This record gives sequence, C-alpha cells and structure tokens, in this order.
Amino acid sequence: MKITEEYIREQILLLYSKDSNTGYAALKELQDASHEDCMVYTHLNEFFVMLENKNSFVRTRGLVLIAENAIWDEKGIIDRFFDSYLQHITDEKPITARQCIKLLPTIAKHKPELKKRMADALHVADLSCYKESMRPLVENDIENVLAQIQE
Repeated sequence: MKITEEYIREQILLLYSKDSNTGYAALKELQDASHEDCMVYTHLNEFFVMLENKNSFVRTRGLVLIAENAIWDEKGIIDRFFDSYLQHITDEKPITARQCIKLLPTIAKHKPELKKRMADALHVADLSCYKESMRPLVENDIENVLAQIQE
C-alpha cells in the first residue's frame, strides 16, 4: 500500500485515541512509514505538541516519532525544540521517562551534535520523584544510554 499524506494525517489523529491498541497500531504504522521516507517527518511539529499532552501514552508516542524521524531532520527542528524532549527524561510517569531515555541513542545516531546536551541532561536528572522500586531501573537506563552515546 502506498502511504499518502491523508493516511498519515489519519494515523496521527489515531495517536490520540483513548484505546491503547488503536493508538499503538497507529504508532507502528507511522514508525514503519518513517523508515521508508520523510513524509511523516513533515509532521514533526505535531509530535512536539504531543509532548505536552496530559496522557502519558500520547507523550510517549510523540517521543518515539521524534526519535524515529531524526534521520530526516536536515532543518534542525529537533535541535531547536530538543529541550522540550529532554524534559521527559524525568517525566511524571516513569515508563514515559524510560522510553525517552532509551530513544536518545536513536537521535544521537543521526544528530551527533546533540550528544553533549543529552549527556548533560542525563547527568543532572533528578530521579527523586520516582518510587524506590522504579528509581534503580531509570538509573540503569541512564547509565546504559550514557555509555552508548559516548562511544
């Protein structure tokens, strides 16, 4: 099936679905399309808007699609709005924070000029907002990602 602009817009709307299966399916479709060409990238600003959504699933989907489209970002949109991305290293929901952290190497691969900003943000991340059971997991994610981006 040829991916059209209309199809991409429909999938983006589904990213906001209250039904997690529908939202996840749309995310997968857009991830796959992001690997093919830059059509999804043209909606990068929308993915940054998603980072402000009250629903953590929506925020996570935005984080994923920003990372997946770093390969196409010749205009430097990610660079300009990267601080809003990095804020989610300490997202109120630890699962969203962990996804944000784990996606950083994908961005670093295509935007190595952002590695220092990533490392700086990871080094100063205040994880005290997380329960004792979750904090070691986030700390481990940070250590792993720091090792990956500093290779």
